Amino acid sequence: MKFSGILLAVKDINRARKLYEGLLGCVVAMDLGIYVAYTNGVALQEEKTWLSFIHRDEEDIVYGANASELYFEEHEIESFFIRLRVFDIELIHDLHEHSWGQRAVRFYDIDGHIIEVGEHMGGVARRFLNTGMTREETAKRMQVSLGMLDGFLID
Repeated sequence: MKFSGILLAVKDINRARKLYEGLLGCVVAMDLGIYVAYTNGVALQEEKTWLSFIHRDEEDIVYGANASELYFEEHEIESFFIRLRVFDIELIHDLHEHSWGQRAVRFYDIDGHIIEVGEHMGGVARRFLNTGMTREETAKRMQVSLGMLDGFLID
């Protein structure tokens, strides 16, 4: 079996699309109006149609449950954070640095789904290497093996 993607129920698909396409750069693979699938495996389904598929009522959908997140990586994390401020969303936390050195921000999309946008891991590795750290020091700082570090640098 192959995992193909994730579908998010959204209250207003047009508002959601502005965030997913305009801010997160999702590229449309299929657009049926009430459903849009992106090339990265994320899909949005308008709430009313989703409810008819699962044979449930509106009160059965719990938005903002804080039980999962969508994760994206960005090469230009600082400029992304500036662009993020234009959107009317709730930040979970500002741009901060994790213990392994990656900078990231978390926020809720307009329907309460958690989104994390982290600095591209290759960028993290290059940032440390550019300060004069050795590959070994960089791998230790990032809490990864040398093989993983090399993989980040290829991507």
